[in-house]
Amino acid sequence: MKDFINIADFSPEQLLGLLARAIADKQLLREGKLPATCAGKTLALIFEKPSLRTRVSFQAAMAQLGGAPIYLAESDIGLGTREPVADVAEVLGRMVDAVTARTFAHETVEQLAAGTGVPVINALTDRSHPCQAMSDVMTAMEIFGDVGGMTWAFVGDGNNVAYSLAVLCGKLGMRLMLACPPGYELDAELAGPLPADAFVQTNDPASAVADARVVYTDTWVSMGQDDEKAERVAAFE
Repeated sequence: MKDFINIADFSPEQLLGLLARAIADKQLLREGKLPATCAGKTLALIFEKPSLRTRVSFQAAMAQLGGAPIYLAESDIGLGTREPVADVAEVLGRMVDAVTARTFAHETVEQLAAGTGVPVINALTDRSHPCQAMSDVMTAMEIFGDVGGMTWAFVGDGNNVAYSLAVLCGKLGMRLMLACPPGYELDAELAGPLPADAFVQTNDPASAVADARVVYTDTWVSMGQDDEKAERVAAFE
């Protein structure tokens, strides 16, 4: 499988392999022994949404691996406005070796993957944030070692990060307790397929964190929700 778009598309063994490789490469980087496995390769970074950590982490990683990152903001491309997504995908597929996309619509990343012919990485959509979930579980593995059987609590709303964490926890034999105010739960269409023994939603944060080894939270007001700020702050306080 060439793309990393949905955690659900990968087996537990594949996910654990990726995490183990990331931990090993991080140590090699510290020791100054990281091989230039991306030498001569280019990575296009398509960002409809601005970012600090996501952008810097991908740009730095590509440079550290010997490759060349190319940052493309929304104003540079105009995905679906100045040019259809399919046309952008076809052009990029001829010029770069991989694409990382941070978009609003999840379908945009899927269209890019379908049309580029090169690997596409989901760096965030309104539906999911798989790289964030993977990096957080990687941190837990560095601290605790084996994460199988571990309970995590996510206190916030049922956003893209919560969804990706829920899927990843189910894959790795973990359990996620999601505590949200009423009306802010994970969308039923996304929550429905999640295994009942690995994902629980509640409106009581105290019960969610009671048996948790890791407590996770996130912003109450995500990008594009500024007009809901007052309502959201009141609900989460």
